[in-house]
Amino acid sequence: MLRGGKVKRIYELHGEGKSIRAIARMLGVSRNTIRKYLRSPEVPKPAPRPQRASKLDPYKEYILQRVGEGVDNCTVLLREIRAQGYTGGHTILREFVQPLRRRREPQATVRFETRPGEQAQVDFGLLKYKTPDGKTQRVWVFVMVLSWSRAIYVEFVRRADVATFIRCHLNAFARFGGVPRRCLYDNTKVVVLERDEHDQPVWNPRFLDFALRVGFDIRLCHPYRPQTKGRVESGIKYVKRNFWPGVRFVDLADLNQQAAQWCDTVADVRVHGTTHERPVDRLRIEREHLQPLPSPQRLEVFLREERHVGRDGYVQWENAWYGLPWPWKPGQVVQVQPRDGIVELWDGGKRLAVHARATQRGQRLTHPRQWAGLQAGDGRPSKEALAVQLPTVEVERRPLAAYEALVGAVVAG
Repeated sequence: MLRGGKVKRIYELHGEGKSIRAIARMLGVSRNTIRKYLRSPEVPKPAPRPQRASKLDPYKEYILQRVGEGVDNCTVLLREIRAQGYTGGHTILREFVQPLRRRREPQATVRFETRPGEQAQVDFGLLKYKTPDGKTQRVWVFVMVLSWSRAIYVEFVRRADVATFIRCHLNAFARFGGVPRRCLYDNTKVVVLERDEHDQPVWNPRFLDFALRVGFDIRLCHPYRPQTKGRVESGIKYVKRNFWPGVRFVDLADLNQQAAQWCDTVADVRVHGTTHERPVDRLRIEREHLQPLPSPQRLEVFLREERHVGRDGYVQWENAWYGLPWPWKPGQVVQVQPRDGIVELWDGGKRLAVHARATQRGQRLTHPRQWAGLQAGDGRPSKEALAVQLPTVEVERRPLAAYEALVGAVVAG
């Protein structure tokens, strides 16, 4: 009795017009076996066998616990129970987990394929994790998927602002080896601010400038129809179900290192369910069709994030403070540009300061000339505005007889 995958392949090859001899040669099966399956009115079923002890039995309690915690991805579960000593296969695990999963009603949509280098799909997702003290926190995940090869880029970030979004794009393009001709998004504010009275998108000006300078077109999926960018939606689900449940990380750098390793050793080397090829193999072909990235000088401006100068001359970035040389003004807008191990502070085209990147949360890095020109006071309190009391108005005093004489004169008149 052949396994289900090989039986399915027999019918597929027969439907493609292959001869019995060719199918037998391709699958390594005898021609009589091929004829038996093709002549049968239905797929032959094996006779029921008596139930016997399973290699999975010692691990079923653990699996039930993990499914109750929301982990029902068999690839993740297989990885975890094999670490505990399980020596069985994937099929028996999948058959055990399948009835335990919550049913998800599929939504109909139209599938279309793209050419190499034509499109990438991009999205942000929000994932939860537990801190060492048991609290629940959230972290953003950026996912870009090349539509033809299905190669994936994953990066975790603390902020979902335009500067971070652009930086993640550049990191993804660098990993893929070029820029696709267009990128598809949902109606997120970092891409489109709103729609006008004619339902036309009002683009985020900074992101539009970035797209024009790098050389890709911005495309939006239909509102409330994320299925129109289903590859990246599937990519985020894949990250949530395959990578995220087993992650144990120290900080964001450690998390992103694990994510990059997962992309290289798991996500891009699997045989994709739609293309039936490995994304890493298709990426080698797609790279030839991607556009080259512009020079670093043209892109530097997009690697900077705007921040306001504090009253003490520090600029806050990534939970640390970086000092500026005098003169500076409280509330002044400057740009922060991180590089490998350093943080630069800029004012347009002028670099103001360079600091080593902070290694601790809340660290303050002071510039040697931060307060060099700041006028120091003499220690005396400043003068206060004072109210003024006017002198008392002197009123002429007259004897009482004078008033009586005045009254008598008025009555006589």
